[in-house]
Amino acid sequence: MAQSYFQSLFNSIADGGRDLIARNVRKSDRSGADRVVELCRALLTSRGEAAGAVLAREALEAYAALEDAEKPKLFYRLVVEFCPPEIEVTKAADAYRAAPTPANLAALVRASEPPRRELLRRLNMAPGGTAALVAMRQEVLAQMKERPELNALDEDLQHLFVSWFNRGFLELRRIDWHTPAVVLEKLIAYEAVHEIDGWEDLRRRLAADRRCFAFFHPALPDEPLIFVQVALVKGMADRVQPLIARHAEVKDPKQADTAVFYSISNCQSGLKGISFGNFLIKQVAAELQDELPNIKTFVTLSPVPGFRRWLDQEAKRDADVAQVHAAVEELGLADWQDEGGVAHLKEPLTQLGAWYLTRVKSGRLPLDPVARFHLGNGARLERVNWRGDVSAKGVRGACGLMVNYLYRLDQVERNHETFVNERKVVASRAVEQLAKASIPARKEVKEAKEAKKTDKADKAEKGEPQPGATPAHAD
Repeated sequence: MAQSYFQSLFNSIADGGRDLIARNVRKSDRSGADRVVELCRALLTSRGEAAGAVLAREALEAYAALEDAEKPKLFYRLVVEFCPPEIEVTKAADAYRAAPTPANLAALVRASEPPRRELLRRLNMAPGGTAALVAMRQEVLAQMKERPELNALDEDLQHLFVSWFNRGFLELRRIDWHTPAVVLEKLIAYEAVHEIDGWEDLRRRLAADRRCFAFFHPALPDEPLIFVQVALVKGMADRVQPLIARHAEVKDPKQADTAVFYSISNCQSGLKGISFGNFLIKQVAAELQDELPNIKTFVTLSPVPGFRRWLDQEAKRDADVAQVHAAVEELGLADWQDEGGVAHLKEPLTQLGAWYLTRVKSGRLPLDPVARFHLGNGARLERVNWRGDVSAKGVRGACGLMVNYLYRLDQVERNHETFVNERKVVASRAVEQLAKASIPARKEVKEAKEAKKTDKADKAEKGEPQPGATPAHAD
């Protein structure tokens, strides 16, 4: 794709400003992380925009040239050497404590902001700066498990990305067979839900009864942020294999009544945890509705990636769940291809799946990340599908379960508000009935009855009147 006007402008500024950099910076003998830090310090003290653009580009070029082993050292130095001055923060904090005025609060905020953030803002001035910083965060995230001290740098990058990648900047584009190959190759590479096996497979997924959309950011014109793949079918699909079959018959999209969102892939791991806002699916649905007024139903066919992990843990705590788990463990992948061979597990597993999706939380939000995404976007948890995905990945991650999240366009905002404000999982009656019939739900009911019975016995032993009983002294 052609460079944007602003990219060309920044390139020309950076090229024209090379001679403005101080000689002691340009002709330094330092190398590796030392050289990157030297350029970063110069960038922070630079006042001119042209010189700043050059320094930003040279700093990012020096960073890109680092050996992998040097990058953690650089990240650590950015954390330690570019933190707020303790004396200034203490002075501002004391002033605010003495007089908590808006002016003193603003001064405290300025004093406590790490110089790293301003450094990252200036690095973003370089041509390709945004892409380089997203790639940098990917490296930081990969290191954080072993180096938790890098969390401060990650927080700074997150803080900036939340502003830079808000929904107002995103552009929705239709992807088809005529889209430039550089983007189509990334669709194959980034597909995270249902692998695309080469160009022939991709051609089927872009056929007349399929749609694909991508969200882009102006600073990353050739780098998709999210891919959304849609099947145009009749009725609400409950299995994914027919949707992604390479040789499936291509149907007339004007005969379809349902759009099935069967794959939504976040493409940039450096943007992990950065919300692009809610209602992205509604935006795609609106595009489809404008093109194809015959489409009346918008629904996903979504994975349940954390279900098997939860089932493994729950089996250690509950003997009845352990029996179901043991039966699952006895099955091989070939067994899941035969519906009759696994029929005995349909009831307990779909019930446990409904319980997991509606009741199992991390804090006040659903533990399942896909559920959090769609419920936050205003969908309703509509149906739990048995043997929805019998691929190795689907069986390993969710015992073959898949879920339909229903997007009723006139209810999306209301469902979103209910989820965000009340933390309530909006689910269909069918899903609620499954959840209430599950092993954990039955045990909760049993324990509640036993507790009530015990409480009644305790009161009787103490001589306390029971509900509905006639007091002994009554006439």
